[in-house]
Amino acid sequence: MASTSGTKDVGLPRRMPRSSAMIDKYADDNAYVDSELVPSSLASVAPILRVANELEKDNPRVAYLCRFHAFEKAHRMDDKSTGRGVRQFKTYLLHRLQKEEVETKPQLAKSDPREIQKYYQNFYEKNIREGQFTKKPEEMAKMYQIATVLYDVLKTVVPDTKVEPETQRYAEDVAEKKEQYVHYNILPIYAVSVKPAIMELPEIKAALRSLRNVDNLPLLRKPEDSDKAVNDILEWLSSIFGFQKGNVANQREHLVLLLANIDTRSKSSEYCEELNSHTVQTLMDKFFKNYSSWCDYLHCTSNLKFEPGIDRQQLELLYIGLYLLIWGEASNIRFMPECISYIFHNMANEMHGILFANVEHVIGATYQAEAVGEESFLQNVVLPIYEVMHEEAMRNRGGKASHSSWRNYDDLNEYFWSEKCFKLGWPMDRDSDFFASHDDKFQEQQQPPDKLQEPEERSSVISGKRIPKTNFVELRTFLHLYRSFDRMWMFLILAFQAMLIIAWHGDGSIFGIFEDDVFENILSIFITSAVLNFFQASLDTILSYNAWRSLKNTQILRYLLKLTVSAFWVVILPIGYSRSVQNPTGVVRFFSNLGGNQREQSLYYCLVAIYLAPNALSALLFLLPPLRRYMERSNWRVIVLLMWWAQPKLYVGRGMHEDMFSLLKYTLYWILLLVSKFSFSYYVEILPLVAPTKAIMEMKISIYDWHEFFPNVSHNIGVVIAIWVPITMVYFMDAQIWYAIFATIIGGIYGAFSHLGEIRTLGMLRSRFDSVPAAFYERLVPMQKEELEKDPLEDDQLVRKNIAKFSQVWNEFIFSMRMEDLISNRERDLLLVPYTTRFVSVIQWPPFLLASKIPIALDMAKDFKGKEDADLFKKINNDDYMYSAIIECYQTLKDILLNLLDDEWDKRIIRHICREVDSSIQQRSFLSTFRMSGLPSLNDKLEKFLSHLVTDYDNKEKYTSQTINVLQDLMEIIIRDVMKNGPEVVERAYSHRQNNDKKERFELINIQLTQIKSWKEKVVRLHLLLTVKESAINVPMNLEARRRITFFTNSLYMKMPNAPKVHNMMSFSVLTPYYNEDVLYSEEELHLENEDGISILFYLQKIYPDEWQNFEERIRNPKLKATEEDRKEATRQWVSYRGQTLSRTVRGMMYYKEALELQCFLDSAHDNEIFTGYRTVGKAHKERAQALADLKFTYVVSCQMYGAQKKSSDHRDQSCYANILNLMLKYPSLRVAYIDEREDTINGNSKKVYYSVLVKGGDKLDEEIYRIKLPGPPTEIGEGKPENQNHAIIFTRGEALQTIDMNQDNYFEEAFKMRNVLEEFYRDHHGERRPTILGLREHIFTGSVSSLAWFMSNQETSFVTIGQRILADPLRVRFHYGHPDIFDRIFHITRGGVSKASKVINLSEDIFSGYNSTLRGGYVTHHEYIQVGKGRDVGMNQISLFEAKVANGNGEQTLSRDVYRLGRRFDFYRMLSFYFTTVGFYFSSMITVLVVYVFLYGRTYMVLSGLERKIMENAAIDSNRVLEQALASQSVFQLGLLLILPMAMEVGLESGFRRALGDFIIMQLQLASVFFTFQLGTKVHYFGKTILHGGSKYRATGRGFVIFHAKFTDNYRLYSRSHFVKGIELGMLLVIYQVYGESYRSSELYLFITFSIWFLVSSWLFAPFVFNPSGFDWQKTVEDWTDWKRWMGNRGGIGIAQDKSWESWWDFEQEHLKHTNIRGRIMEIVLALRFFIYQYGLVYHLNIARGSRSILVYGLSWLVMITALLGLKMVSMGRRRFGTDFQLMFRILKALLFLGFLSTVTVLFVVCGLTLSDIFAALLAFLPTGWAFLLIGQACRPCVKAIGLWDSIMEMGRAYECVLGLVIFMPIVILSWFPFVSEFQTRLLFNQAFSRGLQISMILAGKKDKTMST
Repeated sequence: MASTSGTKDVGLPRRMPRSSAMIDKYADDNAYVDSELVPSSLASVAPILRVANELEKDNPRVAYLCRFHAFEKAHRMDDKSTGRGVRQFKTYLLHRLQKEEVETKPQLAKSDPREIQKYYQNFYEKNIREGQFTKKPEEMAKMYQIATVLYDVLKTVVPDTKVEPETQRYAEDVAEKKEQYVHYNILPIYAVSVKPAIMELPEIKAALRSLRNVDNLPLLRKPEDSDKAVNDILEWLSSIFGFQKGNVANQREHLVLLLANIDTRSKSSEYCEELNSHTVQTLMDKFFKNYSSWCDYLHCTSNLKFEPGIDRQQLELLYIGLYLLIWGEASNIRFMPECISYIFHNMANEMHGILFANVEHVIGATYQAEAVGEESFLQNVVLPIYEVMHEEAMRNRGGKASHSSWRNYDDLNEYFWSEKCFKLGWPMDRDSDFFASHDDKFQEQQQPPDKLQEPEERSSVISGKRIPKTNFVELRTFLHLYRSFDRMWMFLILAFQAMLIIAWHGDGSIFGIFEDDVFENILSIFITSAVLNFFQASLDTILSYNAWRSLKNTQILRYLLKLTVSAFWVVILPIGYSRSVQNPTGVVRFFSNLGGNQREQSLYYCLVAIYLAPNALSALLFLLPPLRRYMERSNWRVIVLLMWWAQPKLYVGRGMHEDMFSLLKYTLYWILLLVSKFSFSYYVEILPLVAPTKAIMEMKISIYDWHEFFPNVSHNIGVVIAIWVPITMVYFMDAQIWYAIFATIIGGIYGAFSHLGEIRTLGMLRSRFDSVPAAFYERLVPMQKEELEKDPLEDDQLVRKNIAKFSQVWNEFIFSMRMEDLISNRERDLLLVPYTTRFVSVIQWPPFLLASKIPIALDMAKDFKGKEDADLFKKINNDDYMYSAIIECYQTLKDILLNLLDDEWDKRIIRHICREVDSSIQQRSFLSTFRMSGLPSLNDKLEKFLSHLVTDYDNKEKYTSQTINVLQDLMEIIIRDVMKNGPEVVERAYSHRQNNDKKERFELINIQLTQIKSWKEKVVRLHLLLTVKESAINVPMNLEARRRITFFTNSLYMKMPNAPKVHNMMSFSVLTPYYNEDVLYSEEELHLENEDGISILFYLQKIYPDEWQNFEERIRNPKLKATEEDRKEATRQWVSYRGQTLSRTVRGMMYYKEALELQCFLDSAHDNEIFTGYRTVGKAHKERAQALADLKFTYVVSCQMYGAQKKSSDHRDQSCYANILNLMLKYPSLRVAYIDEREDTINGNSKKVYYSVLVKGGDKLDEEIYRIKLPGPPTEIGEGKPENQNHAIIFTRGEALQTIDMNQDNYFEEAFKMRNVLEEFYRDHHGERRPTILGLREHIFTGSVSSLAWFMSNQETSFVTIGQRILADPLRVRFHYGHPDIFDRIFHITRGGVSKASKVINLSEDIFSGYNSTLRGGYVTHHEYIQVGKGRDVGMNQISLFEAKVANGNGEQTLSRDVYRLGRRFDFYRMLSFYFTTVGFYFSSMITVLVVYVFLYGRTYMVLSGLERKIMENAAIDSNRVLEQALASQSVFQLGLLLILPMAMEVGLESGFRRALGDFIIMQLQLASVFFTFQLGTKVHYFGKTILHGGSKYRATGRGFVIFHAKFTDNYRLYSRSHFVKGIELGMLLVIYQVYGESYRSSELYLFITFSIWFLVSSWLFAPFVFNPSGFDWQKTVEDWTDWKRWMGNRGGIGIAQDKSWESWWDFEQEHLKHTNIRGRIMEIVLALRFFIYQYGLVYHLNIARGSRSILVYGLSWLVMITALLGLKMVSMGRRRFGTDFQLMFRILKALLFLGFLSTVTVLFVVCGLTLSDIFAALLAFLPTGWAFLLIGQACRPCVKAIGLWDSIMEMGRAYECVLGLVIFMPIVILSWFPFVSEFQTRLLFNQAFSRGLQISMILAGKKDKTMST
């Protein structure tokens, strides 16, 4: 080996045994694999192996020496191979070295030392010494990296004494300069030779010059760095505080780009290289607005200090740089903005002390100016806080612990909202209460921070003293809904009470309020108000109790005073009221006696006036929002004291009031809505029910159908409750219905005024296309100074220039659609607009507008019978497009012929002919000069001539000859057949030529022209104009292409800000979080067939047949010369771009850069360049455009697992890594951030170390740019997605940040509008406020796959359009509902980031960023002139999982402090908007379902007790009718009609109301109401379950194509508890009500209500199977039954998956009960008690009971129940004890039990009169009782297990599941018998796909044509 040639001996073992466990990932011996698969503990070896692979082809021996050095280094680092994967890696490397030692030989010398020295010298001279003047910075960085590694290898191979001086000199030069050549992100800041264009930009130079100003700064250096200079202020800050180099480099570029971009907008000249004086100040204001507000809030002096006479700009940059460095290294602390403010506050003070030699206030000494270590800040500041966060996160126990038992991000951050945070001191005191979370003061010695990696170890640190929550406690209770929105509930309750009083007295007229007794009674609402206020104060006190230790004494005093005062009013108001009432009775008399007997009416009025005084003041401030805003934001102690009672002092949520105009708009909206709601409630729900209620209360009923426990209860109160409770619930819910109606109407009006849908068809587009260029110019083209002075419609040159600019963008748009295969080559040509119009006097419109214009004109001329030219020309001029087409054809043909002919005399003939044409037109003699009858033959010959010109040729001579022949024929027709005086014209042309007849005419042509692209495009266009027929009117045929074209052109007429130049636009970044989803489908995945034999490729070929055809046309283009591998790769991309893959998202987002480069060209190009075309632009223009695009745009994909995927042996992970790498190589501007996990050995112990890393695509592999060490694993603290975003956000750039999910897409034409939408940040909206989040609309691109996908697409589209439109304006409550919104980046990074991340509570992380932004004074808008693509779930189970996740998130929101603060601090009407558009929608959904339960249980009570029959006998009572009217509104909600309403409006607005009506009908025929009713159950189940028990979690829905059949078992597992059980329960109630009821059967409303409930039951039971592909296929049904039986019978246990065993699933379904609190268990037991009513009510109706009403009947029923249970228990015990060894005894036992049962039943039939109907009734009675036992047993699981009955409970559960499964499965079996049902279902599911040409029945049957080419 190399050691034989002089290498130093390190004792390396010559042989290592090949490990049998060696993983396959090293087996391929790929040249670029081994360097990427280095174990994390040997990470420093990877660069050496990369260099070896790089040099492999150039010098294999040197590559071998590099590998040998890598092996030696790896052996030194881990000589015992203890690290993960180290032994396998070293074994692989050793075997490779042994092989290469023999195979490689020195090439440059005879020995290895001489070889490597010679190679090193050659490499330096060729690539470094010469390359520094020719190579780009990224190439030089690579060269220096290779040279550095080579020298390290050289030192290993060559003894020190044999290193040549020249080599030493070269190495010293490399070591000295390598800092200048490092891999960079955007700016090669230290590049000294060949600089890219971006470094030559004046604004970049100015920013760098300012940062490098280190004059007057005290130099602090460590002894080892004494010879190093400080390059800039960030390095100086790092030397003081110990920031990491990677952080410093990252923030240096960040700050330079920020300064450069802000500076460009504040300068009049683009070429000034000094920063504008306002640039740094502007940035200061943005960065420190929150810090200054924090200082004011805490009444502490800001440490942004500026001494007189100092360089202010330098100090400002120091403060900004310090903040950025803190933020860049803060890791998870970035979610805690006030904690960062605290850190900055102290570090800024320390920096100021060092600069000005100030004295520390703590110890009195001056600040020590000495340098610290690189990781000092991380270890001393970040790590201690991170440890607290990590410890608290461990208390969460993976989301299973109560929120009140641990402190989340908000609790820790809000610690810094009080003055006590300053007790932490600086450096922070680790003994303070912030850190002391345990009795042993954090257990520092026992649990060091580096051992946070193992869960077992972490569990030891979560015990100990509990630290209180801060300011708020998230307890699981529905009472949060009342606490957060108490004003709304009080308003609704008081209004209900007042309406009930009015309805109850007199005739119910609303004017009855003026009657004395009515008014007197209405005044009692203030007593109710006092009681509700007391309830609210009690809730505030009780629910915040766990946070009291963190509250100030004044806050606790406020809680107690609120409670005391509200209690006082609860007592005093009834007393005052009782004294104002004549002849008081009951409770009123009691209070009257307390207050004395004297009647004093004025006293009560005085009390009410005092009671209402605070409300009157609030109303006054409501009408004066500026005053209220000022008072809330003020930090003056006097004003704070005045506001103390109204609202507690809180850092956020202050001054959120809107301007007066906005307030008036949403106030008017809600007043109209509430008037409508209360009118409906009064006249439909309340008033009609009063008279029947009075009659019922007066009835005397003494005989019941069961044993009545309370026979003497007065007024039939049970019946009254049964009737009024559903009505009351509907009353509290129906405001949601009215909101949907009003939102639909107002949203539609707003959309119409926004010009939406003005161009929605191709016909509309054609009719307005002539105005599109002008609209484009007005909206999307920056106005030049000289152009502002001209009228763009009058100046012809300006018009042509603008159309040329439009054509550049339009054509790139068309090209992008062609590359996406949405259009064919022919359609592309028909849609293109020529760049230049210099040789044509008219505007050249795209050919699709001019379709058939020339043929029609020819026919018109040929058949024209008139004599006058004017008549013909008038006909032509009536059609502008026809006129343009004729002129263009004429002038283009003239230009083609003149350029093609090479003989000057031939050209003279053409000119003479054209002169003849022109003069005849001017003289109005055209018809007399030319024969119109000859035009058809001329047209035919011209078509032949043009088609010949565009034909490719191999034989030039033959092609030329054919061209001449056709040309001569063409000219002959013109001269002889068309022109009447053609020969004379020719003679005149040749009149001065000698020997006229001796030479053939038109035989000299310039055939080279046919190879010129621009000339050929001209010929193609002319050919199209002549040949295109009517069919081109429908171009493009593809529906998606049509949608994009019409939306883009329509958006040009919408209101949007003017476009700035790219140079002056706001800079922005795009951030996409990615975990482990599909990047690009592999070849295997494309062809992998499902159980029906269907592959993804085949499926998509049928779904998108036109796009597949376009793809094949593109890929088979001979000019591409595509190989088979190219075709396969292109096919993979074609499929992946139609899925929800990362590659699709990246392609879409990179359109931003393409659009910016084109815009740069249009901004700066000269006129001749614009007319020439963007694609012919020169290198200088391209480089400048790329530089500006890089300055303005950055795209970062946060691939959290990229590092793990790179090293993984899993095939899918490796595929994801390779595909992400290929994306980086394909798109050089793409950046990937990931969390790198490495193993370091410290003091002999291995520990994991985590880094945030940014990489970009290099030559063939990724190149690391920045590496920043983290305090620990960042994703263990909070939710995965926001943590993934947070670690990568430090690598984003710019002033704006667009957040994009990885299931999104973008379009080129929409990217072109990005600079317009970014201007919205500079527009003042309603006063001085500017937006902080710009909301964008989305297009759901998955709607065409199936009916379900269409439903989901329509639902989502209506929300992201009309829904968010109304939220933004007029309601002012739009938040952030997921991507693609654009954030004011600086605003949000200084206020906690673009999402919130606390475990579980922030499950819906997106909306919390909107809450946070609003609470902190932000403003959210919505814009619909730009759109981004979005994918949605397309299968039933996927959609249900998504809905479950959203419902979970809304449940957690209900408990959150954000919702509480917004609900309490919004004004009343804005609070209503907030409620009904967030958690209120889900609560209303829950009420909708509960109304059905309450109605049916109430009716069951009335039926079984016999009360209903008695009431129905009274003809005067018609309570049913009223109840039915009220419940009809509930049915509207239940059937999903509220969701369809906004859908219909939006479709009508954008596609026409005829289309909307058609879609509505089709949706109903496709059972959309079944789908929406089913999803209602999903929402309600998971929302309620979350609030009661928790259990929220991220649910991976999967985003693939649903082309498979879901098994019955899978559907049962997913929907059993959420739908099936509830459906069976409601079905049983309906059966009981139908069988035993005496209600009016003829009532239409009753039938409608009963039908709607039956509809709900059937939807909940069978929707998953109706929407399941092949759900009624007989073969699938048989397979499902087999699978179901296997699943039910399999035993569970540890490690057995839920889909393998019923027991495992059953245990998992009770997971929430294992971790719920005592309230949750009690609630479960209380809810289970309802099932006992069945047995109690039904046993009295059995024939065997013989009409007895004795309690003994019920007692005997329990005897029967217990006997049955004991019998089952005996069988179960017998099976366990005797089933194996005493089989005979067990059989005898079963026989005896069976005989006993048979005998008993026989006796009952014969003796006691038992009937068959009794048997069925008994089943209805006893089955629910058993289910109640089951539910109670599960809720009391610990107790049941303790007494040994758990196995019995489980077996009972299995029996019930079997019965439930059979009940659901039997209808499926019956329907599967009929083949037409399956066919009907297929049509139902895939109707949309049918309209796209999909033969889905063939797909699902698997009858695929195997011969089809793929």
